[in-house]
Amino acid sequence: MTSFDSDLSRRLDALREQGLYRELRRVDSAQSPRIVLDGKSLLNFSSNDYLGLANEPSLKTSACEAIERYGAGTGGSRLICGSLAPHHQLDELLAQFKGTEAALSFSTGYTAALGTICALVGKGDIIVIDKLVHASIVDAARLSGAILRVFDHNELDDLETILKWAAEKTKTPASATQSPRTLVATESVFSMDGDHAPLRELVELKEKYGAWLMVDEAHATGLYGPNRRGLAEAMGVSNHIEVQMGTLGKAIGASGGYISGSRPLIDYLINRSRSFIFSTAPVPAAAAAATAGIRFVQSSAGAERLAALQKRLAEFHAPQQSPFYSAIIPVIIGDETKAVEAAAHLRNQGIFIPAIRYPTVARGTARLRLTFSAAHAPLDIQQLRSALRLVLPIVPKTEMA
Repeated sequence: MTSFDSDLSRRLDALREQGLYRELRRVDSAQSPRIVLDGKSLLNFSSNDYLGLANEPSLKTSACEAIERYGAGTGGSRLICGSLAPHHQLDELLAQFKGTEAALSFSTGYTAALGTICALVGKGDIIVIDKLVHASIVDAARLSGAILRVFDHNELDDLETILKWAAEKTKTPASATQSPRTLVATESVFSMDGDHAPLRELVELKEKYGAWLMVDEAHATGLYGPNRRGLAEAMGVSNHIEVQMGTLGKAIGASGGYISGSRPLIDYLINRSRSFIFSTAPVPAAAAAATAGIRFVQSSAGAERLAALQKRLAEFHAPQQSPFYSAIIPVIIGDETKAVEAAAHLRNQGIFIPAIRYPTVARGTARLRLTFSAAHAPLDIQQLRSALRLVLPIVPKTEMA
């Protein structure tokens, strides 16, 4: 073994000792309420396929038709020769769906965050993020070169203190031609806890102090609001958010990420977002499937799927709880090793819910992250509840209803 491999092996051993070692699991089935792992069919409560569209026939048909007409690959970035008709159709539909002037699709949500934040702010600017935002926003904030400040999760007083400081720091001297910018970034529905950002109050604060606001609707797109655009629509603040971000691989059922907003924002990203400029365009099948997914979400069938999801959540929750459910429910365990043991117990009972550990969540907050789909049946919910009752005695803390 070389010194290089020896060093890496020692690091891997340390991860094992801390209960943080990970490995890939091969899935031999389509995404659905049941998946096949190691030849065994398991009830799946770990997918972000909230509306059950990942294996929906209309999405698969659209993807196949795109392959037949446009091929398997795109041949280049969208600014060279890879901007195919399915990409333009998707961008146009995204803008219409989100109720914005324009939209731009990316290969992943990660590249959407990375390219957008690094294009909008840089050295001398300030970016303020919620403590629990997704890793893509954290990495983008660090890479941008802007001054990074973090406010306690959903704590408005802490955010206001930072914004007051930022407003003072970014005052434009009489001799300056451009004042530094301040960007606030958060999620609308947080991916690991399922709780909601106080979007109305965030809008009030960013407008009070002259900041911009970027909201990641990854876990809200398709699930909230009268047009199912996201939590911002449900809260009535969509028109006050400068940068709306989301993904196409969760409720939409396909893959990719997007940014929607004003026409100048999208034109600027086309010119300055490095993750967009220097990436080969997504395959046409992915763009076509995402377009079909958005159309499905907008349809009466989409409304029926959402109602089915809400019904499954109501069956799981205690009756006295609020009906404004999130499809993400954390069962906090704390210790990383105990979380892995709990996941193994559930798998032995035919249920797949992997343990979520550091660095995805903070140390000492390992958990089972339950996610629900409209495709689950009432009997699936009963099986989950029964299995959790058997597992929870080994769990020191839980947030299960």
